[in-house]
Amino acid sequence: MVISFYNLENLFDTLDNTLINDEEFLPNGPRNYNGKIYFDKLNKLATVISQIGIEANPDGPAILGVAEVENDTVLNDLIRQPLIAKRNYKIVHYDSKDARGIDVGLLYNPKYFTVEASDKLYVQLPGGSKDAYYTRDILWVRGKLDGETIHVYVNHWPSRSGGEKRSAPGRNAAAQVCKNHIDSIAKLEPNAKVVIMGDLNDDPVNESVAEILGAKPKPTDVNKGGLYNPWTELYKRGTGTLAYQDAWGLFDQIIISYPWLSKNQNGLFFYQQHIFFKEYLVENQGRYKGYPMRTWDGNTYRGGYSDHFPTYLVFLKEIKPVKKGF
Repeated sequence: MVISFYNLENLFDTLDNTLINDEEFLPNGPRNYNGKIYFDKLNKLATVISQIGIEANPDGPAILGVAEVENDTVLNDLIRQPLIAKRNYKIVHYDSKDARGIDVGLLYNPKYFTVEASDKLYVQLPGGSKDAYYTRDILWVRGKLDGETIHVYVNHWPSRSGGEKRSAPGRNAAAQVCKNHIDSIAKLEPNAKVVIMGDLNDDPVNESVAEILGAKPKPTDVNKGGLYNPWTELYKRGTGTLAYQDAWGLFDQIIISYPWLSKNQNGLFFYQQHIFFKEYLVENQGRYKGYPMRTWDGNTYRGGYSDHFPTYLVFLKEIKPVKKGF
């Protein structure tokens, strides 16, 4: 079973939404955005999604969290792309009041996952941490994955614009909202299987992740009620999902709760973490050479995929032999 996250980098439609600031992604805007670019972008994203985790399951991700989407229209257009249409992905999405007009969302394959409940969790930004008043809501989804109840949180925490130190309280606030909701679930379901995913705009060692969420870098350090971060050691070795000023960051994380860790169980258990890295996703020229190949270079359409690499986790389940009667 594959669970994945992908920042889709500014997936906007071409229509004017007067409720948000989408002027740069309109045909008469500075990027000269149009239908041809939009559908090329959708095809490129579908190319990536069609290949994530297929070595573990030919159907790819059972659950795919996404960030930087304008609305449910772009998600519906994405799941209808020919490369992934046969998977029959469904979506969960809520509009948030983010100043840039971007939201998070969830794509899921109904063959493996059934949604039972969902909600958006509002993040109150501390005064002075950001110029903007609103940030992205956190998406919470409860459902059955291969018959087991799980809770998924899709996050896109406040960016580092204005400086890492100044903006850190915003990410800490988002982490606290997420942690509070997880704690409320734990009171009802002490052994809940939880997945926290997203572009956290922080690395695994930052305060928001390591201290507020309390996500531990080693499975042996995780106690009941705790969280495991499979990305900490990779980050410390210099591996990342995005690059900035020639330094790699690992913002795109998928963090899991204690009950996923034991291999001695009837349900799904954690097996492997992966950054989806293919040569075609890497910029081969210009000032961003070696970085993830982005969609835009300034206001010029580069025709890349995203400025983030996707991440995914693989889960396994022990198949019990069927006893034959005499």
